[in-house]
Amino acid sequence: MAKFNPLQVGKRRTLLKRMLWVLVGFVCLTLIPWGGQQLDIGATKASASQVAVGVDWGNASFPVENFQEYTSPFGYRGGGFHYGLDLAAPMGSYIRNWWSGQVVELWEDNRCGTGIIIQSGQWEHIYCHVQGHVQSNANGTYFIDRGGGLELRKGQIVAAGTRIARVGMTGRTTGPHLHWGLKYSNRWVDPARVLIAMYNEQNQRLSQR
Repeated sequence: MAKFNPLQVGKRRTLLKRMLWVLVGFVCLTLIPWGGQQLDIGATKASASQVAVGVDWGNASFPVENFQEYTSPFGYRGGGFHYGLDLAAPMGSYIRNWWSGQVVELWEDNRCGTGIIIQSGQWEHIYCHVQGHVQSNANGTYFIDRGGGLELRKGQIVAAGTRIARVGMTGRTTGPHLHWGLKYSNRWVDPARVLIAMYNEQNQRLSQR
């Protein structure tokens, strides 16, 4: 059994608090009335306050190493609705699987770039703009990032916290970041609210040690 290290706990708590306050700001931005009217996200979007509470987030992982800042929140913006949260990090930073699940889709397009979808029960987590390529052969469909020493196979089971990709600039992007999207029962959820729920639970566990 690993020994309890109060210094590591302190560093983790500081990082979690930083994440929380920045996220609170982005959540507030998504709820501010635009043009004098409150925007209705619509029936296709799930209420994150309903799906993010009461879940055991203890083993969930923050999805980006070397995280710098949140550059675009979930919600309406100039070009339409932004179905995710953009997390900036230096080019090549590793991306970790948010929650244990199965790789259900791997693809490349002009918007998301190289993308990965992992399903965890009723949740789907989407990772866009990552480095690497998708290829298919007689054995199936694969995501390969040789520079990062990474390979994923469609249908593969991946544990939470596993390095699955690296931050890149594939697809439509002006800088290196991860576009991270979440769906619950096929309905879009604001990832910032989920991260706040994760922070609250994980911080509570740390405070009880």
